[in-house]
Amino acid sequence: MVNRKAVCFGEILYDVFPDRERIGGAPLNVASRLSGLGISTEMISKVGDEEKGEKLISYLESKNIKTKNISKDPNFTTGVVNVKLSESGSATYEIAHPVAWDKIEISEAIKNSVKNADAFIFGSLICRDEVSRKTLFELLPEAKYRIFDINLRPPYYEKEVLEKLMEQADFIKFNDDELFEIAEMMGSKHNSLEQNLHFISEKTNTKTICVTKGRHGAVLLKDGVRYYNSGFKVKVKDTVGAGDSFLASLIAGLLKEEESQNTLDFACAVGALVAGKEGANPEISGDIIKKFMFP
Repeated sequence: MVNRKAVCFGEILYDVFPDRERIGGAPLNVASRLSGLGISTEMISKVGDEEKGEKLISYLESKNIKTKNISKDPNFTTGVVNVKLSESGSATYEIAHPVAWDKIEISEAIKNSVKNADAFIFGSLICRDEVSRKTLFELLPEAKYRIFDINLRPPYYEKEVLEKLMEQADFIKFNDDELFEIAEMMGSKHNSLEQNLHFISEKTNTKTICVTKGRHGAVLLKDGVRYYNSGFKVKVKDTVGAGDSFLASLIAGLLKEEESQNTLDFACAVGALVAGKEGANPEISGDIIKKFMFP
């Protein structure tokens, strides 16, 4: 089998809880799962020139993710997100700004990595700062296949930027709330998920769109055909990173040119298993996934 290559671009950071720290960031979580599924994966980002940054790079290398295009910035610290939990356990996030990953600068080495990859994965949060946003827009024309993982984090997004990114994407992934919000923002009068899915597809000329629906699974639109998975039953421990693992599993199947329905089912199973465990990047073997899908 041909070894497929993916490049993830964007934020790598620490989620800081009152009693612990966890390594995270959506692009990092996607990269981690992609690598675990046998895709040759590279991360493009920036960290501070301190111990926290070194630890992030070491973590990625331990997951067999290439880090040659993660630079160190002496002027900005490694990214942190302060997570506050209410008594009921619901979280609010305070994303420090500016930090090192806001300042990713273009280079020939980064351009070459993107050119030589089968997939280029990016999100919306990385566009909050002009430096990283400019770099992303310079990289998009170099990519063979552009995957836009929408992660709306108020107040860090603008309609114009989202529209430009969607127009340049080959594949867009939303959750259901994001789909409805962005479709309405773009002038949709539709009320159903399917209508808004096709509305976005037509407006942005994007042939492949996936919408996750939490415990109710996901829908995938690919070349005019819709595929559905209605979800897997799991006792949720922690939803952090479940959507990222879902996306990585979907990308891995698409890159390996596996059948679309099977790929969607597999991705939903992996997302559910991650939600059933603590942390964004738990180890999950192929055997565990198979047993979960076909007990």
